[in-house]
Amino acid sequence: MPSSPQVVVIGASHAAVQLIVSLRQQGWRDKIIVISDEPHMPYQRPPLSKAFLAGDIGEDQLILRAATAYEKLDVEFVLGVAVTAIDADNHQLSLSNGSKMPFTKLALCTGARARPLPIPGADLEAVHYLRSMNDVKGIQQSATKAKSATIIGGGYIGLETAASLNKLGIAVTVLETEDRLLKRVASEPISRFYQNLHQQKGVAIKLATGAVAINGTSIVTGVACADGTSIDTDMVIIGIGVIPNTELADKAGLTVDNGIVVNQYAQTSHKDIVAAGDCTNHPNPVLNTTLRLESVPNATEQAKAAAASICGLKKAYAELPWFWSDQYEVKLQIAGISQGYNNLVVRGQINEDRSFSVFYLKDSTILAADCVNRPKDFMLAKKLILQGAPVDPKDLANDSTDLKTLIEK
Repeated sequence: MPSSPQVVVIGASHAAVQLIVSLRQQGWRDKIIVISDEPHMPYQRPPLSKAFLAGDIGEDQLILRAATAYEKLDVEFVLGVAVTAIDADNHQLSLSNGSKMPFTKLALCTGARARPLPIPGADLEAVHYLRSMNDVKGIQQSATKAKSATIIGGGYIGLETAASLNKLGIAVTVLETEDRLLKRVASEPISRFYQNLHQQKGVAIKLATGAVAINGTSIVTGVACADGTSIDTDMVIIGIGVIPNTELADKAGLTVDNGIVVNQYAQTSHKDIVAAGDCTNHPNPVLNTTLRLESVPNATEQAKAAAASICGLKKAYAELPWFWSDQYEVKLQIAGISQGYNNLVVRGQINEDRSFSVFYLKDSTILAADCVNRPKDFMLAKKLILQGAPVDPKDLANDSTDLKTLIEK
């Protein structure tokens, strides 16, 4: 252990920033060090596929907090250096620059990385993944010379990227293995709405077939599809999900199962190590299940629990998951997790004014809601989900019914 107490945070993520802020708020007065293998100070991830890729905001607008804020927090950053091993028993880290770093308490905010697509040609020039700021800079560089782009994967990242490239004047094709977009995360009405939205904007959608190879010699020229067709293209973006960064934890002997396993206090199986964010598999008492979430709100709330644990306090994580996606002029806000629903209620007119909500119910209890351009519905849906009381689906479907009247006093 170090001669004086110090917290070391691995990863400069949303979770990491909230954790160091919460540490100071909850009374940690000793040293805090943040180690990141990226060369950048902590920055926002959600705008990468949206406003940043489209060129609506610059790099300086991605920064999570000003340098002066970290000076006030008295935090030391070690950037562009990776942690290669954790010696949990001896409270020591091995770094990629050959040095060692001791810790009293350790916080793993290692996030997740893009899932690779193991097909021929995936290493060609102008083939990209989208997870980091540098990834987007590479896409932007390719976009300056490209007239067309193919996006492999019709999930939220793929569709957000399609919208951003479309705004840049690039002809976009989205290639999806499922028979509809967003099939793993959304209902058929949401899938149909987004397919229509993108097609109206000029994006080509190719469903029920995947990529078997990326064609080209040194640079991309096309994508070969599983149905025997091919797509001529100048660049490719692969968005087929992420893999949690758990290797360090696993090699250190921590419990890992689809993420670093933590309890409701963000504590791992080692008494001096906590974890927060996309890398964790955690219990959610609101949903009465364990799960791994890729969500900024989840990361920040879990980081508060992790900081409390480091400070010897007990702050249980118990939050309703929520997410959002911006595509063109449409904002989708998602409350809850829809798994297990057996009833679907649509509120509003899907195609007329692009303002509607889809409620997912198990019998008459609301599990989740997808709200398109309806921030009021979203806020009230969160309360209704947490309330857990039965509702009449007819009231939800009736757009003239004020959702406030369904909330028990």
